[in-house]
Amino acid sequence: MPFNDLADDAEDTQHSPQERAAAARRSTWVSVGVNVVLTAIQIAVGIFAKSQALIADGIHSLSDLVADFVVLWASHHAQKDADEDHPYGHHRFETAASLVLGLLLLAVGVGMVWSAVGKLENPDTVAPVHVLALWIAGLALVGKELLFRYMLAVAKQVKSSMLVANAWHARSDAASSLVVGIGIAGNLAGYPILDPIAALIVGFMVGKMGWEFSWDALHDLMDRAVDEAEVQAIRQTLLDTPGVSGVHDVRTRKMGDMIVVDAHLEVDASITVEAGHDIAVEARQRVLQRHRVLNLMTHVDPWRRPDLDHTPGAAGVSASR
Repeated sequence: MPFNDLADDAEDTQHSPQERAAAARRSTWVSVGVNVVLTAIQIAVGIFAKSQALIADGIHSLSDLVADFVVLWASHHAQKDADEDHPYGHHRFETAASLVLGLLLLAVGVGMVWSAVGKLENPDTVAPVHVLALWIAGLALVGKELLFRYMLAVAKQVKSSMLVANAWHARSDAASSLVVGIGIAGNLAGYPILDPIAALIVGFMVGKMGWEFSWDALHDLMDRAVDEAEVQAIRQTLLDTPGVSGVHDVRTRKMGDMIVVDAHLEVDASITVEAGHDIAVEARQRVLQRHRVLNLMTHVDPWRRPDLDHTPGAAGVSASR
């Protein structure tokens, strides 16, 4: 999945939520400018050149404009501070935005497939296209590929899965423009049916990517854990804290691009409660500083003494008291 692009580094110590939001706005406004130009040119030339594939690609670019404004809206809300109704903040606005982006792509893909199938059922209605359509398809391909590379670089820099989703949205556009160019070239070579076939392929590509984004965001909204490499990195930070003798039951759940963590820390059983608390506070601060962790809830367990939370039959013992 495209979101694995963020798994290269388990720590993010350089960028605050405000910096991430600013990067999202900046790259998204660049995308808005590119898609405004491409949408107008593709649809206008598509109608003039009688190319269904180019018109479909223009509609795809139009969907990008809507997606860009969804990203801007989500970025604005995600940086709001925690409040009484949202004690962990509003970071899941980004996940919700990714879900909306996916559903938008899925809807656009289904519409494009439906239109292309209608043309294929009546091949006699497919007209030869003008050569200008091929030049515009090439222009769109170059523009969208450059946009993808720019947006993905920004997303990796600030570790934003929402920006990764929007970047790969641009890559799907570049791929669709390539297919459209091939279809138009085939039409110009004397095979008119290739134009709606190209539109059909683009529809399937867009729909598939929309499904993948939607499914991924849905799992994140259901408290999916982060990947094992990142869990191990957090565990190691806890183990490296002075006074921590062991760590177990590390559980994570995604909160937008941040992580909420629960962990059991094992400390010397002979120290005071205050000393154990101080160790837990130090461990928490280290994790918050070194990882993209929003909050860490710790539970202190005695080391080298029976731990009633994890002793077999502990529940029965507690119940019998």
